[in-house]
Amino acid sequence: MMLSDQQCMIRDLARKIASEVLAPTAAERDRTSAWPTDELATLAAQGFMGMTVPEEFGGSDTGFLAYCLAIEEIAAADAGISTIVHVHSLGATHIVAKHGNAEQKERLLPAMAAGEKIGAFLMTEPQAGSDTSAIRTTARRDRDDFVLNGTKQFISNGSEAGLAIVFARTNPDAGKRGFTTFLVEPPAEGYVVSRIEDKLGQHTAHVAQIQLDELRVPMANVLGEVDGGYGIAMSGLSDGRISIAAQSVGIARAALDAAVHYAREREVAGKPIIEQQAIAFTLAEMAAQVDVARQYYIHAARLHEAGLPCAKEASIAKLFASEMAEKVCSEALQIHGGYGYLSDFPVERYYRDARVCTIYEGTSHIQKLIISRNLD
Repeated sequence: MMLSDQQCMIRDLARKIASEVLAPTAAERDRTSAWPTDELATLAAQGFMGMTVPEEFGGSDTGFLAYCLAIEEIAAADAGISTIVHVHSLGATHIVAKHGNAEQKERLLPAMAAGEKIGAFLMTEPQAGSDTSAIRTTARRDRDDFVLNGTKQFISNGSEAGLAIVFARTNPDAGKRGFTTFLVEPPAEGYVVSRIEDKLGQHTAHVAQIQLDELRVPMANVLGEVDGGYGIAMSGLSDGRISIAAQSVGIARAALDAAVHYAREREVAGKPIIEQQAIAFTLAEMAAQVDVARQYYIHAARLHEAGLPCAKEASIAKLFASEMAEKVCSEALQIHGGYGYLSDFPVERYYRDARVCTIYEGTSHIQKLIISRNLD
């Protein structure tokens, strides 16, 4: 599919930063789980932390497809940083830009676009993932404040957030329709980082458990309407899934590139192993899957950008790309043989980083359920 000159320019700039700034130190960040402060500052300086923020509030407002192209490039260098940018951009800045009032936008968006406030999205709880009706975090009214209590789990950026989008139950009798969205600005009394999780991959992208303990939020920090949180939560599902499809393509592309490079360098019986039909055909299948996944997420992104219904297409993009990434990364590791199992080579990191893509933003089973419900 043809891209506009502007989309190509944004993609190429993201690729340049990814290859020159992010990739050289990605392995070290993976080993140390270091938060990428300097790298995020570089991305912010080039407009990549404000891709979903209108220009009037200091953003670059790239458009959704260009945003996805940038996420692919960032993910090819460091999947963890692409997750940080994804959650910040779609889980926070876009929500404020779309649902915030004039005062909230003016107060929050410039700092978020500049990367000075990192955004987080606090919905998931220990017992509540895809089932929003199971949310137990409460918000009780106390004069001009709401007081929040509860536990949020698997919160990307939660430990580093300057703005947290928090969903809490304000009407216990209304099921999934009875919760409200709040704007919380850590550090704040009652916003407690209980722990940072030790996980399989994407070590740069910190995932935290957050305890909300008598956290006071002023009425001015209610986002949208009281009891209107469900609509806000549901408004970001398709774009989030398409973004993870783009991320999956980036990780898989990096694994494919590594496998091709290794297959050209590694010799058996005096010949590069890429000349063996078994290896060549495997690489061909990997390349085909990466390209098909890219074309489909671009298709879904264009539908979303045009304001057209795309729930089914978003789920197809996410399902195919995330499962493709896991398979391609596995094949890349296999082509490397024993070396692929060593941390000296990047494919073992790609393999670990890709695994979560079939889980967050809705598991593969959830995507299949959505697709099946939208069949003509």
